[in-house]
Amino acid sequence: MGDRTSGTVHWDVRAGVGHIVLDHPAGANALSTPLARQFAAAITQASQADIGAVLLSATGPQFCAGGDIREFVANRDRLDQLVAGILDVVHPAIHQLATLPLPVISAVQGPIGGAGIAVALCADLVLASSAMFVRGGYSAIGLSPDLGASYFLARRSSAARAKYVLMTNRPIPAEACLRWGLIDELHAPEALLPAATALAERLAAGATGSLGGIKQLCDAAGQHDLRTHLDHERAALLRCAGSADGREGVSAFIDKRSPRFGGGRLDR
Repeated sequence: MGDRTSGTVHWDVRAGVGHIVLDHPAGANALSTPLARQFAAAITQASQADIGAVLLSATGPQFCAGGDIREFVANRDRLDQLVAGILDVVHPAIHQLATLPLPVISAVQGPIGGAGIAVALCADLVLASSAMFVRGGYSAIGLSPDLGASYFLARRSSAARAKYVLMTNRPIPAEACLRWGLIDELHAPEALLPAATALAERLAAGATGSLGGIKQLCDAAGQHDLRTHLDHERAALLRCAGSADGREGVSAFIDKRSPRFGGGRLDR
């Protein structure tokens, strides 16, 4: 997808993992209109593919700088129209990615800012290298967050820390991001992608219905009272218990062997 001048988003499937790779290092993997459309198209493919996990990664020294400021400047007389066109494509795509009924992992090898914060932090599990840092960026150019950047920052850490990141534009280094809960694992730069790939492949080989249920239940926690949440847990557990993977899992436990999961997603 795409070309070398406007950037490319690669999509392929390996070992049950759908790989989405932002590949426009010369442009800091910023989401220009063409790259945003390709990113959304890759997410659609992920939603339709027979996979057990998604791994987001990027090439070059930066994971994603956010929006394409050069494109903003070139269209400053119609900036609101340009932004609306991009958001009409990417907002539904980010929602689709974040709510996929399977694990989504991001491998954040370098700095993230603006919309790049959302691209990285919308994942269920965020692995980062020591070269990564977060910088808000929006208020420095008179704009407010998009793609869920404020949502994912606040959800992973707190509203107070989200405001600090987005209002001050101070870089938050990887070690602080780990302490704040913005990322889940910190790796040396050369070890990041192998670690993220191994984790994605291990999860992809697991019981997808179980993992999807865990994701949906955890994401919904706090949205309703305990009794309602218990009802949702009951329904999810019964779906798993009636599935091939559920039967295989308990049989393997009794037989003292590794389970051979392969039942697929329970939303299909």
